[in-house]
Amino acid sequence: MSGHLYIVSAPSGAGKTTLVRLLLAQDPGIRLSVSYTTRAPRTGEVDGREYHFTDVDSFQGMVGRQEFIEWAEVHGNFYGTSRVWIESEMAAGRDVLLEIDWQGAQQVRKLFPQAIGVFIMPPSLAALEQRLSGRGTDSAEVIARRLAAAQAEMRHVTEFDYVIVNDNLQQALTDLCSVVNASRLRLEVQRGRHSHLFETLI
Repeated sequence: MSGHLYIVSAPSGAGKTTLVRLLLAQDPGIRLSVSYTTRAPRTGEVDGREYHFTDVDSFQGMVGRQEFIEWAEVHGNFYGTSRVWIESEMAAGRDVLLEIDWQGAQQVRKLFPQAIGVFIMPPSLAALEQRLSGRGTDSAEVIARRLAAAQAEMRHVTEFDYVIVNDNLQQALTDLCSVVNASRLRLEVQRGRHSHLFETLI
């Protein structure tokens, strides 16, 4: 039986990466798709863990060979998701999670309309600005640009199946786990997983 495909999107600073990390630590049944990017690694990031870091020419070559299920330019850098890896994981019955923006989510849905979309919202713009400033990695100009982009990104929230407001991290994690658990309990999933039981009892 094919695995689930989860799409988790959010504006920068909403806490998406933290929530996904906590979910993966709690649920070993989900595999994280590691994207390719042309941006430079941040302090502490490891190639192949946070991202597959590559240069623009190599990235464009992969685009030309149609090796990405989706790709986009975000804040002047390119990001893309491997099509082959995702298809092989799902075919093996493993759940896959994509941590991508709304543009990538639109592209993925064209090929995987059954993908489950989750959008992470900040409790307010003020809280979002505080989180971005707290990173200490971006200038005031960059933060202002990210806030403007965040407002534009949040207009696409209606394209997702579930919305989680990350006001309290533990509650947001509980909500995200609930989405995953609910998807695994859907009738068609349980019927496929417990076919003998259904044939015996029904």
